[in-house]
Amino acid sequence: MSGFFFYLLLLGALSSSDSADPERSRLIVRLLDPSVHRGLSAPILPHPHAVRSQPERLHLWASLSASRSSLSTPSRSSLCSPAQAQSPSNPLQPRLGPGPQVRSPPRLAEMDGCLLHPTPKPRGPEPPRPSPSSPAANLRTSQHQHRAQHGPAPLRLLLALRGAPLPNSGCLQGNEDPPSSGGGGLLEGTVRDRRAFLNLNWLRKGSVAERRAEKYKSRIGNVCIDLELEGALRRLVHLKHESTLQPLRPRKPFKKTAIPGVTIRQLVDEIPEGCSTPNFERKPVTMALPEGKNAIFRVMVSGEPRPEVQWYRTNGDLSDPSKYKISQPGGKEHVLQINKLTGDDTDTYRCLAMNEYGEAMCSAKLTVIEVGFRKNRKRHNEPQEDHRKEIMDFRKILRKRAPPPPPKKKMDLEQVWQLLMNSDRKDYERICMKYGIVDFRGMLRKLQQMKKEHENKMSQYVHAISNLRHIKVTKDGLATFDLELDLKDFDSKIYLYKDGEMIRFGYGNETKHCLRRLGKRYYFYIQDLRPEDAGIYQVKVEDVEVFSTELEADAIPARVVDPLVETRCKVQEDAVFECTLSSPCPHAFWQFQHRPLQPSDKYEVSVSPDGLTHRLVVRGAQHSDMGLYSLGTGLHSSRAWLVVEGEKDKGFLPSREGNTDDDGNNGRNRLQAEDSQFSDIQDSGKLIKEVKPGDWSYLGGSVKDDGLPCGHITEPSGRFSKGLTDMEAKKGEDAVLSCTLTSNLVPGAWFKDGVKLTAQDGVIFEQDGPNYRLRIPQVQETQAGKYMFVSGDLMSEATLTIREPPTIAQDMLEKLKEPWVVKAGKTVAVKIPFSGESPVQASWRKDGAEVEGGSRGAQLDQGDNFTRLCLPSASRKDSGKYTVQLKNAGGSVDARLTLEVIDKPQHPQGPLKVQYCKGAGINLSWQPPRDDGGRALLTYVVERQQAGRTTWLKLGETPGNVTTFSDTQVEEGKKYTFRVRAVTSEGSGEALMSEELLVASEARPRPPPAPTITSATSQGITLTWTAPKGPGSAHLLGYLIEKRKKGSNTWTAVNDRPVSERKWTVTDLLQGCQYEFRVTAVGASGPGEPGPPSDAVFARDPMRPPGPVQNLQVTDTSHTSITLSWARPDAQDGDEVQGYLVEVKSSDSLQWSCCHPGTVSGTTYTVKGLRPQEAYFLRVTAVNDGGQGQPTTLDTCIQAMPASISPKFLMDTTTTDCVTVRSQDMVRVPVFFEASPMPEVIWLKDGLPLSKRTITTIKDGLTQLLIPVASLSDSGLYTVMLRNLPGKEVTYSFVIRVSASPATPGPIRLEENVPGTVTAVWEPPPDDGQGGSLYYTVLTRSSANVAWQEAGDRIYTNRFTLAGILPGHQYYFRVVAKNDLGTSEPSDTVEPWSIPRQRDKFMVKMPNFKEPNLNQKPYFLVNLRTHLLPEGCECCMSCAVKGEPRPRVTWFKDDESLEDNPNVYSTDVLGVCSLVIPSVTLKDSGKYKAVAENRLGQAVSTATLIVTESCF
Repeated sequence: MSGFFFYLLLLGALSSSDSADPERSRLIVRLLDPSVHRGLSAPILPHPHAVRSQPERLHLWASLSASRSSLSTPSRSSLCSPAQAQSPSNPLQPRLGPGPQVRSPPRLAEMDGCLLHPTPKPRGPEPPRPSPSSPAANLRTSQHQHRAQHGPAPLRLLLALRGAPLPNSGCLQGNEDPPSSGGGGLLEGTVRDRRAFLNLNWLRKGSVAERRAEKYKSRIGNVCIDLELEGALRRLVHLKHESTLQPLRPRKPFKKTAIPGVTIRQLVDEIPEGCSTPNFERKPVTMALPEGKNAIFRVMVSGEPRPEVQWYRTNGDLSDPSKYKISQPGGKEHVLQINKLTGDDTDTYRCLAMNEYGEAMCSAKLTVIEVGFRKNRKRHNEPQEDHRKEIMDFRKILRKRAPPPPPKKKMDLEQVWQLLMNSDRKDYERICMKYGIVDFRGMLRKLQQMKKEHENKMSQYVHAISNLRHIKVTKDGLATFDLELDLKDFDSKIYLYKDGEMIRFGYGNETKHCLRRLGKRYYFYIQDLRPEDAGIYQVKVEDVEVFSTELEADAIPARVVDPLVETRCKVQEDAVFECTLSSPCPHAFWQFQHRPLQPSDKYEVSVSPDGLTHRLVVRGAQHSDMGLYSLGTGLHSSRAWLVVEGEKDKGFLPSREGNTDDDGNNGRNRLQAEDSQFSDIQDSGKLIKEVKPGDWSYLGGSVKDDGLPCGHITEPSGRFSKGLTDMEAKKGEDAVLSCTLTSNLVPGAWFKDGVKLTAQDGVIFEQDGPNYRLRIPQVQETQAGKYMFVSGDLMSEATLTIREPPTIAQDMLEKLKEPWVVKAGKTVAVKIPFSGESPVQASWRKDGAEVEGGSRGAQLDQGDNFTRLCLPSASRKDSGKYTVQLKNAGGSVDARLTLEVIDKPQHPQGPLKVQYCKGAGINLSWQPPRDDGGRALLTYVVERQQAGRTTWLKLGETPGNVTTFSDTQVEEGKKYTFRVRAVTSEGSGEALMSEELLVASEARPRPPPAPTITSATSQGITLTWTAPKGPGSAHLLGYLIEKRKKGSNTWTAVNDRPVSERKWTVTDLLQGCQYEFRVTAVGASGPGEPGPPSDAVFARDPMRPPGPVQNLQVTDTSHTSITLSWARPDAQDGDEVQGYLVEVKSSDSLQWSCCHPGTVSGTTYTVKGLRPQEAYFLRVTAVNDGGQGQPTTLDTCIQAMPASISPKFLMDTTTTDCVTVRSQDMVRVPVFFEASPMPEVIWLKDGLPLSKRTITTIKDGLTQLLIPVASLSDSGLYTVMLRNLPGKEVTYSFVIRVSASPATPGPIRLEENVPGTVTAVWEPPPDDGQGGSLYYTVLTRSSANVAWQEAGDRIYTNRFTLAGILPGHQYYFRVVAKNDLGTSEPSDTVEPWSIPRQRDKFMVKMPNFKEPNLNQKPYFLVNLRTHLLPEGCECCMSCAVKGEPRPRVTWFKDDESLEDNPNVYSTDVLGVCSLVIPSVTLKDSGKYKAVAENRLGQAVSTATLIVTESCF
């Protein structure tokens, strides 16, 4: 590669020197000829296919083109013959692969042979340029047109010259017939008649099979030859006969298809009947799958003949057959299956279908979701270092470098999160990629949390926010965004921020940032857009952000930074115009005299690499080229004059008629555009022109009545005292444009968009001295545009904008005249379409009051061309007259409609008066209902119910205008209740009921109304009620209160005596039960009837709905079920959860369905009955008596299919690496594992297969080892191995130790080393049983006590000392050996130990005795101390504790109890407590603690044990 760069440098240096040097030419040819480098280990200039990256190819081709374009023209005698050109010894002859050889284009070596002896170019005058009608000029024109349409083509010359096949589009057409022996679609190069011209032709096409084979070859590397090849070939061989080449055929455009994302290209001009290009009836779907799954892309391809289908990926290939399976199940379907996805498979996959008439392509993206540590691993196929930056085009070193771009302002991530909260979900990926957010799941979780917090903050100032519209840039260069705010306080302050900094705004058009407010709608405008206006804009209400949007830099129209300047040149010289824009503008266009310029030999258009500087070169300028040139970007433009000096072109005389321009238009169009002899002073709607000195003076003519030059033109005699100004007019009104000159001697003409206006255009011309006016009666939309007034050498422009008020279709207005009649409870939706200029503000009113949208009431919606009023459930109060007003900048329009909602009548107005007249019965009276439901009353129905019965007896009906009724069929001593209903054509309404009436001579108190619950807690329920009215209620003694549980028929008295107050708190309640209460009035004649019961109420504290569940995840999947698990909601988000709701919906459904009856009590649930391979969405909601919480939904849809699980062992805290069993016992060791599918299970003992006496079983994730009768030979290391189909293995090892009880210890020998003590020494047992640590227990008994008592336990040595020996007593010793599996037979002393009693006289002096304190909590006399020991030593940690009662000491290591630890033992001798570790290891290091406790308290002493590694 270093040699390659060296030769590129050498080529660049040679190409920059004098092109006439023959030695330099020979050197370049030898450098390009690979035969020169046969002795090298690798060619200096590799074959383009060997250069892997596209930038390497481009730099290689660019260097070749630059170095060979300067070679001199060869003489005719130095050209090669065809035989030489086709010599088989040519070292550059390539092979395209297996198969027949095809003829190739000319090789570089062949061309080099033609240039070894160039003839020096004679010095002389420059040859004349070809005429505009010559073939060469036509060829250049076609080149420029192609570049303008498709942009500059890549330099792919070297591949074409080395024999790479070329596609069908964009080929060169020659004059020679193709040879009959040619293949299909390859370039052929020949040298004929010893002339230096190249004959390029498409060869004749053969059979269908040959065409398919050649088309397959022609797509190797996607190499194509287009218009850049023609110019490159000409520069290489210096074609003399340019007229032999014909223009290239234009490239076939892409065809439109009904399926988005499908690209179709037609490769032939005409398609025979019955045939067609390929097309995709179904394209692959973008997928996001977890690791380990299989991805399947399916396409449906159509076309005749049947297309061939190929699959590609952007990064990498699909050559691994075990990884990628490409199949065609049948028919039109083609399938690409990717097995066992990994993170490296994330890529864009493309499908290409092609036949001989065209090709079609579509793509889909695959995202592999990684988990765990694999998220951050490095891809194996990703380049570790980008070496392509080392390859550079050395010719760019000589170019003028553009200044480095300013450093980008670092964006605050908080603003990015605010922007994400207000963006659509489809924009999440674009924003995250732009600002470097890669954790998409974390981003979604954080957004959910931020939205909750943001809603809480906004609720302080805002009721609701809706109809958000992000920034859009209009064609007028105005950026606008708007939103609808329902503020709680209309006077709340609104602020506008850009990139975190507050900016000022106004309420009119006089500021750059302005705000317009229409009702609840807020419109923000940004005028005079510049690149620095790009950024994130935020709207705040007080101190809370309510909306964020972003203005992209590429959305800002390009402005003119360095405008065009006047250019002067002489005849036949080149004129150059340059203009610099603020940002790249691909659609910028050049104009001459207001006519677009097309790139040609005459006009050369180029753009700088950064896209900012646009350059126009006018070749060989003539007087006819003099005029106004402009560069337009659509919104802004820059203009400048070209002045050609020198001999006048007498043939050019501008005339109004008869002169035709290049486009076939008459001279009038040209002269209408030639008013541009002035330069722009400002780039706004008002343009003031200045006369250039000397303009038009060379013509020697005059000015005609239309204000355009023709013949001799006099010097300007005036100027504008008042020019045209931009104006706005409403549609249908008169518009007047006027200007004033200082002199009226020169007539003027009016133009619209460059076309002269006449009276036939429906306009009126007026002149009053120097005042000129253009009147447009009843202006319409088509008359909007740019108007210009030209008078002599003066011109003024202005823009007329037509504002159209909103309009509603006449048929809709006719429909609204009829009243809308609906029934109550139905949904009413009134949609009014309209048309008009945006923005349109719609406001609804009902009976003069504004209609406000809300979640429960009316709902208002507005689109770009409609407004809608929706009443979800209409009621009688919604009846009335509605008015909608549509308003925009052009005016307003109103529409009215009448809504009538009909319903059943309400109940008659009460109270229902009931009066008993002895002997005359009961008289009833009432009032008509307040609302009759919109229909006339027909009758009233009167009914009666006797106390103790459940049926109502119809007494009769009265006409609709009668509101009284009499009932004479009553009996004394009985109670009655009456009710009345109103009846209309819609049915009967609700009933008005009376109070219960006792027909008796003595009146008792009436029942009080139902009590009202004022408060309810777990401690008590407070009731209030009102006094009854009517006979017997004047003098009341008090009230009796009763209660009952809901659902029960038994009432229980709350108070025994009547209470005089009408308020009472009931406290004798069971928490959580639901109660009802009623009150009975007590009068002098006794208690009356009980009143109606109150509403049921719980005796508990009020509850809040629970919060959302946490950590919702999928734990298992199968073909028919999905198992979920979650965590309980945070206790701070709501009250206690009483159950959960699990809901599911398929990926193609919008309706959620509950998976179970009632609620789920646990935090796991399995959704069953699913369809295999189908995707589902799932969510879980927590519920309690306070309601339902916020549902938690899984981020992605889950497929009902079992997950592939790698083998792994399931270990828990009970799993141990060592199993100790007793000899002759049965051994059973279960090992749990998890794998899918079931792996192969292999058992080994010490690395070898198991013996036949052992048994292993495997079932449902459990494998067991069974040894029926264990022996000492079964001890060893056992290994379980799990192996799946791909060969992945996992192992688990454990030790089985078979042990027995130890043998009896040896004889006991007693010694007295210290007076008053005796030491027992014994021999260890001959067999310890291999049962772990061996220790001893010593038991003693004396002659005074026959029972054996334990003197010492867990003694790891073979000696024990007993203190406190009393003289005169005999002591017997017994030693028992122990291990983990049992106890040995005891070993007893043969002779007892005794000390003779010595009887001496002594005197006893009674000391002063003090009663001890029997109530003393523990405390340490001596604390533990830190130990530092090497590994393998014995450690003894001791402390002294005192307390009464005697405290119990417990030992801990790192806060874990050591009571059940077999590796340590503890002793407690008269308050001296010790912890002994026989052999310490590194694991024993840690913090130890002794806790002494009794019933009065506890004491703690701590120490640290540090174990170091042994040096041996």
